[in-house]
Amino acid sequence: MGSSNKIKILIFLFTLILIVLMFPKGESLDSEVAIGSIWTKPDLIASKSFEILKDPKVYEAQKQRAAAKVYPIFVKEKDARKKCLKNLDNFFETLKTLVAVTKDSSDKYREYVSRNTFSFLKKLSKNHTLLSDKKLTFPKFKSYVKQMLSSVCRKGILNLSYSQIRYDTISVRDDKFLTDYPIDNFFDMNQAKAYLLQRFDKVFSSDSLAAKAAAEIAFKILTPTLRYSEIYTSRARQAAMDKVPRNLGIVNENERIVAKHDRITREIKLKIDSYKRYKGEEVTLLDTFLEYIGKSLHVAIILVLYILYLYLSRKRIYENNKYLLLIAIIILVTSFTAYLIQFINVTAPIDYLVLVPLGSMLLAILFDSRVAFFGTVAIAMLVGGLRGNDYILTLSHIAAGGLAAYSVRSIRNRSHIFRTFFYILFGYLAAIFAFGFERFLDIREILIEATFASTNALISPVFAYGFLYLFEKLFKMSTDLTFLELSDFNNLLLRELAQKAPGTFNHSLIIGTMVEEASNLIGGNSILARVGAYYHDIGKVYYPEAFVENQTKGENIHENLPPEKSAQIIIEHVDKGIELAKENGLPEEIIDFIPMHHGTLLVSYFYEKAKKLYGEENVKEEDYRYKGPKPNTKETGLLMLADACESAARAMIDETQEKLENLVANIIRERLEDGQLDETNLNFRDLKLIRSAFVKVLINQSHKRIRYPHQDKMENMNVAEAEN
Repeated sequence: MGSSNKIKILIFLFTLILIVLMFPKGESLDSEVAIGSIWTKPDLIASKSFEILKDPKVYEAQKQRAAAKVYPIFVKEKDARKKCLKNLDNFFETLKTLVAVTKDSSDKYREYVSRNTFSFLKKLSKNHTLLSDKKLTFPKFKSYVKQMLSSVCRKGILNLSYSQIRYDTISVRDDKFLTDYPIDNFFDMNQAKAYLLQRFDKVFSSDSLAAKAAAEIAFKILTPTLRYSEIYTSRARQAAMDKVPRNLGIVNENERIVAKHDRITREIKLKIDSYKRYKGEEVTLLDTFLEYIGKSLHVAIILVLYILYLYLSRKRIYENNKYLLLIAIIILVTSFTAYLIQFINVTAPIDYLVLVPLGSMLLAILFDSRVAFFGTVAIAMLVGGLRGNDYILTLSHIAAGGLAAYSVRSIRNRSHIFRTFFYILFGYLAAIFAFGFERFLDIREILIEATFASTNALISPVFAYGFLYLFEKLFKMSTDLTFLELSDFNNLLLRELAQKAPGTFNHSLIIGTMVEEASNLIGGNSILARVGAYYHDIGKVYYPEAFVENQTKGENIHENLPPEKSAQIIIEHVDKGIELAKENGLPEEIIDFIPMHHGTLLVSYFYEKAKKLYGEENVKEEDYRYKGPKPNTKETGLLMLADACESAARAMIDETQEKLENLVANIIRERLEDGQLDETNLNFRDLKLIRSAFVKVLINQSHKRIRYPHQDKMENMNVAEAEN
């Protein structure tokens, strides 16, 4: 993404607009008041008359209760009984015809009645059946069925079962009139069928076939006479809800809503909330435009202050648009949690679930603790604005987020992220108890707030763990955790270096200690410096014997090579190292140490040798210089100095502290005069501290020990003599 200013502006506007869109309406921007707190502002006077609106939850509950009192509405089917009896007549006529014309082998009747019923009807039409000492004829059978069906329809049949209605009363709509009836004034379909079956069993007690046939025919004709109307019922319930008054009363123009130093009661809070809502609704298009201008300025002030800090104190981050985009995403993610919470309609203190500590931890791990702290302040202020300019909430999040950033400033592995739980919890609890006691809150309310804060303290590290891995991969960023994982000596590259070039490996360990010690003194990234030192010479694994620290047998291959060839071999270890590092996926921050630890230095030993051999006029200096680039950070500059000092110290014959101090000072001076440190931001104070740190480590590496008794004899006796 580079460092284009256009992209910086786009990132700023993108962040600004999204946060502004998350801001609540104008009436919510004034700080929220809590029941039990003291009104410290001047008397609040109503500029115009307005309604005192009920608490939204109370109002909604009242509407639901009003709706629940509305009975289900059923509509009478017009002429339902006549239609039912007419359908019965038509059905019997069809059956009578079928009985008369159907042969025994035909089954045309099956779509109307069962075999048993049809057989009964056929027998009835021919022979009659004895019923209570009277002959039962087809017309009499029909009359009985019609009579029973008529009585059921007259009472009324509901199209829903009793279990579906769940009321003991219903409303019946007849034209435009509604009348309430007990539900047991009517049958439902199941009860109607049971009643008919009971009556037919009684009437046809001497002939079960007749009872079953009558019931089967009646059930086929039976239809509801009262149908439930979802439309009428919904309208009636909505009308009942609309009748519930929205307000508790009126505050007149110029009436005092609350006086200074008054304690906020539930009634006063309702008045204040109603007044803010009224003011928010009474806005013109110009007011809306000015409101958005105000919100934009509100957010811009916070963001610009943070950007100004990055510009003045963290130029490396400010110049990198990829880093700025990442910071913007972290701010937006945290702000979005505050935005989502406003849609959760509960009275619990869910504001403490806003994941400000998540943003603090990510900024601290991905950048540093100072960037994280100032970022925490900016994020907490934005969250406070999103939640109604809540000062208490803002300060609580700053306390928790600041401690979260502090807790991960020197993290040593990913699992240490979860230690942050205790720091976040302590920050929240300190703020919650402080403001709780100050506002005379009930201890139960304080404990509820502490519970939500504990939940935040628990989930923030979990989310941080996941987001950290995502951002590292997505933005190809390396953190101190990445560098610590690379410092493991079981890493493939370090194992290979130790096996193939043990002298180089030992040299890397020593200068790793040197740069770490010096980096701590000058405020650099000591972990990055140490790990960069471990990998800076990995290119030597290709030709280890070409470098003096690996020539254990005392043979120097360069004695038989022309100086230009030797210089080429020495210089090539940089290109080989870069190639090997990229193949193994090392971060760019580590790869930078490979070419920069030599910068554009001259391979002076072979250059001087070439001048003596070929003549100075026949030797090109550029053929004996490293390609660079020069070190551009404090850490890479440290490595260049440590590499030269450690190598030179190894070559010392009579090593004393004074000579080491002179050696280190002169090497630093030479690199400085050669312009190798021009891009590192190292000042003279830093160089002085570096010099003392290097000397301290080198002296410790070369300290003398007491000789063993007879050590001279052991040093001079060969192996064969010792074995005999």
